[in-house]
Amino acid sequence: MQLVSNPFQAMKDIFVKPNQVFATISEAHNWSWIPFICIAVIGALPIYMYFNFVDFSWYTELMVQAMAGDLSPAEQNVFRNVMADQSQSLWTGVFGSVFMLLVSNAIMALYLNIVTKADEECVQGYTDWYGFSWWVSIPVIVSSVMGVLVVLVAQDTQLSPVSMAPTSFAFIFSVEMNSSWASLMQAIRLESLWVMYLTAVGLTQWTRLPVKKTYIIAIAPYLLIWASWALFIVL
Repeated sequence: MQLVSNPFQAMKDIFVKPNQVFATISEAHNWSWIPFICIAVIGALPIYMYFNFVDFSWYTELMVQAMAGDLSPAEQNVFRNVMADQSQSLWTGVFGSVFMLLVSNAIMALYLNIVTKADEECVQGYTDWYGFSWWVSIPVIVSSVMGVLVVLVAQDTQLSPVSMAPTSFAFIFSVEMNSSWASLMQAIRLESLWVMYLTAVGLTQWTRLPVKKTYIIAIAPYLLIWASWALFIVL
């Protein structure tokens, strides 16, 4: 198998030759900084552009009704005042998105580090799996670029925040922000299927686990989280 020569080529080849990429990065060091930086920067772009475009007064009222609609008018005013600063909301969103990626990938790395112990020949440790998590997260870049395009072509400044994630079920099925299903539908995204696939492919390169088991490992956390979330909403 022909290996990849540099991290920038790996960023490109992950879309068409993921096996070669994962075979290479299992031996390479410090390559994961490249996808991390790209994902963090490009992933924050839709948020930055959205808050510089949206009618912020309308957005504030939308969020108040969606998140505090059942509270008293006085409590809603407190919530409204907290959100009054557009710049603060923008940077909270930008840095919050990066923080969530750091945390979610840290959890995923811990999960992979634990489940791959079933392969006695697997030599990768937690930091290796943390780097791995950034490579399988590269599809986020595609959805983020799509989010940027949605904001760019929008003409109405009263643009729903779900537009920042056009691959989410919330956007695809036009789920209202005040729906009890809104958060879950925003979390379920088409690129998650791509991430699952890349995770399974990477596991086949980094371990000697059966292919079927790698797909189970890749899919299980998503199904468990989504199913538990849906059950919580229903109950």
